[in-house]
Parts: sequence; C-alpha cells; structure tokens
Amino acid sequence: MAGNRIRDERVAKLAALRAVGVEPYGEKVERTATIREVRGLCLEDGTEGAQPPVTTVAGRVTAARNMGKSCWLDLRDQSGRIQVNLLQKRLGDDYNLVKQLDIGDFIAATGSLMKSRVGEITVFADSFRFLSKSLEPLPAKFKGLKDVEIRYRRRYLDMVASDEVRERFILRSRIIGFVRRRLDELGFLEVETPMLQPIYGGAAARPFITHHNALDMDLFLRISPETYLKRLLVGGIDRVYELNRNFRNEGIDTSHNPEFTMIELYQAYADFTDMMTLLENLVSDAAQTLLGTTKIRFAGHEVDVKAPWPRRRIQDLVREVGGTDPGNADAMRGRLAKAGLDCGKLAHLDIDKLVMKIMDEIIEPQLIQPTIVTHHPASLNPLSKRNRENPALSDRFEAIVCGFELSNAFSELNDPLEQRARFESQVGSRDEESYCDQVDDDYVSALEVGMPPAGGMGIGIDRLVMLLTGQPGIREVVLFPTLKAKSKEEVEREMEALTDGE
Repeated sequence: MAGNRIRDERVAKLAALRAVGVEPYGEKVERTATIREVRGLCLEDGTEGAQPPVTTVAGRVTAARNMGKSCWLDLRDQSGRIQVNLLQKRLGDDYNLVKQLDIGDFIAATGSLMKSRVGEITVFADSFRFLSKSLEPLPAKFKGLKDVEIRYRRRYLDMVASDEVRERFILRSRIIGFVRRRLDELGFLEVETPMLQPIYGGAAARPFITHHNALDMDLFLRISPETYLKRLLVGGIDRVYELNRNFRNEGIDTSHNPEFTMIELYQAYADFTDMMTLLENLVSDAAQTLLGTTKIRFAGHEVDVKAPWPRRRIQDLVREVGGTDPGNADAMRGRLAKAGLDCGKLAHLDIDKLVMKIMDEIIEPQLIQPTIVTHHPASLNPLSKRNRENPALSDRFEAIVCGFELSNAFSELNDPLEQRARFESQVGSRDEESYCDQVDDDYVSALEVGMPPAGGMGIGIDRLVMLLTGQPGIREVVLFPTLKAKSKEEVEREMEALTDGE
C-alpha cells in the first residue's frame, strides 16, 4: 500500500536523524513573532545601509522545492505563510539534514529577513532544526480533502488542507467570545450547573443514561440546564447564563448533533418580549462586529439579520404559509398528508400537536429571513407562562432563520402549584414528547421559595455559527462531530486515497 510505503520511508528518515544525533521532536522555540508579524518586519527595497533583521520563525513545511545545493520551503503557522531558503553554502554540513525533510514536518529557522530576487519575503536561514517529524503525508494540495468522512473524522487534516476551514473555526471562537462579552456587559453572570443530573428536564428530548457506581444510581447527561439556572433566580441572582454542552440521544441530520453547544440565559423581572429584543440585537451586532455586515449568504439566499426582526403568531403562519386552519384538526391532517407525511402517524395527534407538526414540516423550511414566531400552544410548553389574553397559548417564541430554529424563549412559569400540576400531567401521559418522566420535586420546592417573574432563552451556538459562516450543515461548524465507528481497516482504506500518486 502506498500509505504504508510512505510511512516506512519517513520512519527511516526519523531513524537517520537520530543516528547522527539530531532529535526529530524538538524543544521549545523562541520565535521572533508570528509569521504574519515577521513579514511586516521585512525592509523595503532600496533602504540604504540597513542590515536585514535576523529573525526566527517556526511552522509546518507545506511546500518544498529542492534545487540541489539550495532548497526553498513554504513555512506556515496559524497566522500565515513565509518562504524559507536553505542554502548549502550557509548551512555547511547541516545542509545534509535537508534530505530528511518532508512536507508536513515542523521546523524552526533563523536567518536574515529579506526579499528574494523576485520580491518574495524570505528568511535566508543560517540554521534550522526539526521540531516534529511528520510520519503521515498531508493531503495533496491540488486535491484537498474531498471525502467528508475523512474531513470530519480527521479534522486536523481538514484544517491543514483548507485555510477556509481553519478560519471558520477561528471565527466560531470569536462568535462565542462576542456572545460572552455582550452578556457580561449587560450584567449577566456566567455559571456552571450539573451535566450529570438525577432528573432530566427543560426540553422534550431523550437523554443519555449512565450509572454512578459509588452511589449506585442512574444519572442523565443533561438535555438542558434550565431548571438549575432558574433555581439561581430563586437564590437572588437576577441575570444568569451558562454556555456549555447539552446531550440528546436522538437522530443526526444537518442541524442536529447528539452533543451540542447552547447558551441559556435568564433575566429576572423580564418576559419573552425582552428576550426577543436581546436576541435580535445580539445576532445583528455579532454579524456587524465580526463580519462587517448583517447580510449573509446562506444556501443560495441572502439573509439580513439586522434588527428588528418581524414577529408572527404561529396561528397566522399556519393559515398563511401552511395553507390550513389551525382550529381544524382534520384540515391540518389533510395538509400534512398532502405534504407526504404518513396519515397513520397523524391520527393520534391532537390539535396542538398538529399545529406544531405543520410548523416543523411545512412552515419552518420556508422561513429564510429571521422571523420570531410567537404564542405556541400552552399544552406543549409546561415551563412557560400561559398568555393572559388566551390561556390556551403560551408566552413563548422560536426564532427561525434559514429554515431552522435558532432560539427558543419563554416568559418563565413561576407558579409552583401550576408547575407541579403540569409535571404530573406530563408524567401521567407517558408521552414520548414529554419534558420529563417524573416530577422534579426539588425544582418545585425551589419555586415555592419564590422565583421572580423572568424571561428565559436558549440559543443554539452551533446553529448561530452555521448562520454567521453560511454553512448549511452542523458538522461543518463542530470540530469533531459524532460519527459512526469504523474499523481500523476501513479508516486505513479511507486514508489510502490521500496518498495516491505520492
């Protein structure tokens, strides 16, 4: 196999280096600066009497042009690329080490920083040393990584092969940093709550289950931190948020990964309308600050996230976009059947669930521009306050952008007696879409101590990054998405494609 042959050749080079006393995996390097900063130090042509600066750069070799007694390298770090010249006349006997050099190796080089005859900023090295010997070849530059399985399974190769991929994940970090800074500026306190929970709740989702041996008890990886964060409102923290991982034991598609990043926040003395304003300003300002525009290209559409966003009641959308009557169960079943859904699976759905099914299957994919959809059925939202004008509805909204849910928010229910009754009703129904499978007595006890009226909101960070980077698939914005396990042999066959033609 080509891959084994290439690896064997590189292992032999590693041994050859050690045989002459050179350590292929070197120590700390005192760099002059990043490569981008070093490029800025280069003197302009025509400078009289000035000595070129001596600089030390370090990075990965991504290209090599060996011309016998001279070797030209491209060296990259996170900040950029620079050319390095290794010349036998300058390096003396150390030039013999060049024959052990491969694309993918990390090296450090020290020398004069000048422009070459063709104007390329170059480090003319007086010395170089190995920092890390690469035993596997990099993807061919002209081919890149085309196999998505390899891209996701070996994200490090994906990032080496594509500057765009690497920059996308740098932008992800900046988006998260912006969200944190904005909430901190607004007086929210960041906290950490349990990821292992004795009772799961806060969303309608199937949890992952594990077992704690010392306590001999089952625990759940959390599907939401909601009830713990609201306990902190009870404890006197008026504005609180957590940005961390949630886990849901459900399917995988373009907008779902079993392990995902969310931010949940709660603000005392507020309601869901305050959350609307907070959300649209947060997203709009993030886009303007980080991208320089609020207009984003996404799956062939130009999406403008500039605040404010339109507010639409879900019942109106069922009529106007869904083309059916939200008060007529038979009409909604007929509309869903016309859209290709299995009629047998619709028969047991009550009118509220049919409204949500119309929303999920027909309306949501058509909402490309940011839209705040309000007043969902109260029966399906046990943690939300009922609407005072129409108690059959809840003071809840979902923000839909580019056909997916970006955010979910409530005016939070703070009546402990009603909360207990809703929990008991859900547990009794044994409905797979319930928010819990047992009453969370401790949470109800916290509400009995007294929780101020509050607005609460969850924002899918992965989906926010999808939006701001124009990526229609969640796996493109998650560094290491969940994948089906493969055997060693299958992975080796995948990787074989990377070495074809070497």
